[in-house]
Amino acid sequence: MTAYRIGRRTALGLAAVPFLQPLARPARAQALDRLVFQTDWRAQAEHGGYYQAVAAGLYRKAGIECDIRQGGPSLNIGQLLLTGRVDMTMSNSFEAFTYVREDAPFFTIASIFQKDPQVLIGHPDTGFDGFDDLKGRTLLIGSGGRVTYWPYLRKKFGLRDEQLRPYTFNMAPFLADRNVVQQGFISSEPYSISKAIGRMPPYLLIADAGFSAYQTTIAISRKLVGEKRDLIQRFVDATLEGWAQYLAGGPAIEAANALIKKANPEQTDERIQYAIEVMKERGIVMSGDALQGGIGAMTDGRWQGFYQSMVDVDVLPKGLDVARAYTLDFVNKGIGKPT
Repeated sequence: MTAYRIGRRTALGLAAVPFLQPLARPARAQALDRLVFQTDWRAQAEHGGYYQAVAAGLYRKAGIECDIRQGGPSLNIGQLLLTGRVDMTMSNSFEAFTYVREDAPFFTIASIFQKDPQVLIGHPDTGFDGFDDLKGRTLLIGSGGRVTYWPYLRKKFGLRDEQLRPYTFNMAPFLADRNVVQQGFISSEPYSISKAIGRMPPYLLIADAGFSAYQTTIAISRKLVGEKRDLIQRFVDATLEGWAQYLAGGPAIEAANALIKKANPEQTDERIQYAIEVMKERGIVMSGDALQGGIGAMTDGRWQGFYQSMVDVDVLPKGLDVARAYTLDFVNKGIGKPT
């Protein structure tokens, strides 16, 4: 999975690209409405609910032909949304506030992950047990993390910028130095490192430090929502039901996993199963607001609280209209809620 995509006007292409609104294709002779959804990385279990909704026919049952397009390292996801080449994208809280800051006509309609899945990974048997143990260690953190969660951790735990070194998405620097801590995603890098060292490394889930960003959100244009509200509600409901089925596991998700492996041959049954299990164990999808509102849930209080926490560490500017970053119209309907 990729790091956060947060940038200035030039990074998003806002200065050079006119706002061509992504529109769902109008119904022709066929009964199905077509939507294009863009993920943020190559197909993986972290996208499983979408593939389950395709494999189980949930989108078609909702009258939708959903084209899921996988991301990659050189793909500018935000640009695809801005230019109308896709209808919706996988996004995050920071990008939602970037749209507000730049007065761009896009916002968030659901959050699949209640907890940010990013972790900081240490070495076994080095006394790496909590966030206070980050002091005095070399931290491999990429550019995205340095302008999002790092200022929060730095202030909360008394850390220093001098500890930082670039993260190049290569395990070699980490493996070569037992004092090094590297970033990663809970469902990916710890698994890869465990294969290299023969045991699971200790890691800290950044969300456990109080970092309350919504992650793996759904971003969309306000115009599309205004013109196709019923269609978008059907898409959200089918997606959330797909996630409920995918997390339930069992033979019912084999077809979805086959789609993931076909799209991304690097995925294996073992890697997929690890990702599903750790997402469930750590409440990445089912925790927080989802315990009451169901999968995808969001609340005004959570958005406001996260925004203020980022203002406090100078990551986001004061005075933004938080309510323009999202809408609660399509979520909090109890889909997948524990019974």
